[in-house]
Amino acid sequence: MKGDALHDSIFPEDPLRARAKVLPRKQPVVGDPPDLVPARMINETLYCERLMYLEWAQGEFDDNAFTVDGRAVHARADSPGGELPPTKDGSKQTSESPEHDEPEKDGAPPYQARSVWLSSDSLGITAKIDIVEGDSNGVAVPIEYKRGAAPDVAEGAYLPERAQLCAQVLLLREHGYTSDHGEIYFARSRRRVSISIDEVLIEITRQAVHRAKELTGNGELPPPLAESKKCEGCSLVGICLPDETNLLRGFVPTGEQNASIEKPEQMVAFWPVAEGENERELAEVSLRQLQPARDDRLPLYVQEQGARVGLSGEELVIKSKETEVRARLPNLSQVTLFGNVQISTQAMRALFERGLSISFMSTGGWFYGRATGVDSKNIELRISQHRAMGNEAVCLALAKGIVASKIRNCRTLLRRNHKAPPEVTLFELEQLAKKAESVSALKSLLGLEGTAARTYFGAFSGMLKGSSVGVFDLDGRNRRPPRDPMNALLSLAYSMLTKEFVHTLASAGLDPLFGFYHQPRFGRPALALDLMEEFRPIVADSVAIGAVNNGVVDTNDFIEHPTGVTLKPVGRRKFLLAFERRLDQLITHPVFGYRISYRRVLEVQARLFGRFVLGEIPNYPEFRTR
Repeated sequence: MKGDALHDSIFPEDPLRARAKVLPRKQPVVGDPPDLVPARMINETLYCERLMYLEWAQGEFDDNAFTVDGRAVHARADSPGGELPPTKDGSKQTSESPEHDEPEKDGAPPYQARSVWLSSDSLGITAKIDIVEGDSNGVAVPIEYKRGAAPDVAEGAYLPERAQLCAQVLLLREHGYTSDHGEIYFARSRRRVSISIDEVLIEITRQAVHRAKELTGNGELPPPLAESKKCEGCSLVGICLPDETNLLRGFVPTGEQNASIEKPEQMVAFWPVAEGENERELAEVSLRQLQPARDDRLPLYVQEQGARVGLSGEELVIKSKETEVRARLPNLSQVTLFGNVQISTQAMRALFERGLSISFMSTGGWFYGRATGVDSKNIELRISQHRAMGNEAVCLALAKGIVASKIRNCRTLLRRNHKAPPEVTLFELEQLAKKAESVSALKSLLGLEGTAARTYFGAFSGMLKGSSVGVFDLDGRNRRPPRDPMNALLSLAYSMLTKEFVHTLASAGLDPLFGFYHQPRFGRPALALDLMEEFRPIVADSVAIGAVNNGVVDTNDFIEHPTGVTLKPVGRRKFLLAFERRLDQLITHPVFGYRISYRRVLEVQARLFGRFVLGEIPNYPEFRTR
């Protein structure tokens, strides 16, 4: 089997994909693809072409339990050492790994080298081989480490793993060794499996190399797999969003979904939700729960003035005049510093090495900016974003959807939490949302949004209950600085939400400064402000309402002065905890039907915006509660 027939058998057309809408997916090409294809990308091309493209062409990567476990399995193999055997002609072959003499163990081969990097221009392949064993006759055997168990298949391993090993054998041959087979060590089974290399496997490997270069060179992002089991253990599933992307492209899932029903948590009762309303019944479809509902890592807030943040091993050490607090780096998602807090360069470097950002806020909560390492290598996404945001029609369509969604979310919050929601107010907000969907210019949209805000905040005080009534009443929105306690809470909540979106968008590879509704201005995170609009009522306003209604903050937590009102440090700490509880609260996604936290929702929406500007989905799905 050769030529087209072999190609079709290796890269078959997925019949489920044909049922989805065909959209242009050709990405802006920023340069020729690399001449050498890593052996790992050969594996991924045969396993999932989209995975290969995301990792190799766009530079995307994320960890999950499997990848972390895999690194632990590879820990020794990734440590360069040992000595390569001589080649067939008797010459010593050198690799990019240093040679270290080690005592020879009983039964061990005469030569063994770890973490050997070989490349070949003629093959177009490069690989870091975990282990190379050989003898003085020029025979070499590559050994690939895998974290899982050996599969029960006649070939000893699945095709992607065999092709990856075949690439390593070809490289060894190219460098003068005799190599007719390789071995895979399966850590869970604790045994090696010998893999024979024949002409068919060699041809498959060569075609996979060609296919990887073809996809990358053409800037062609492959579509997601449809209802595939392969997605269930993939670490990039939160970036790829296979089921979500397919659904928004018009593919309706037909297989059994594994959305599990979780019991309501005590946290849910803390936040205002209409009695008898079941959020689960609001979703039109329920997709597979392929990603965790929550992020196990937590943000670190430091607001004590004069505190210093340093590094000690795997911990951040926060020292003040009276206390010392430690936070483990693996448990952190980001760091936020308020006011006059210092952080050492060693701590900053440790955070950047782990992909964690540092946000800088004023003492009162104004978001100044953030420091980070390299957020994303996905230049294709940035180029696509700037191209899309330069299209007035695209910007208007996005802005209309976001503003209409924000207005309806304001209406929903009033309907759920107002003691007696005014029918006139609810009717006016719905009419304004409909008008927002039909405007023909951004300036008209700004006017409608302002009218909706006045209508909404005019009824805002009706959502206050108990002792907060009269004390925290809102007489219109004011800011910079806020002149009453409720406006002080809203301003801090909006600032924190802006910070969260800037962090999320940058982590997703998007430019937070270039939006479609808020106009570009020096230092303004326009895209973050755009996408957070529909979350202002359901996250920020909800936190403020819940905090005062449940006594989290009271009038003693504020400082009033002639120019405005601000929170005391103790009150700010309590409000930040309330804000974090809200972001950690589970909610049923109104489009996809699975249960995830609000913080995870922000990430999903940011990734979906990326899928939109890349041309994979026809529209950006607004997040609209009902």
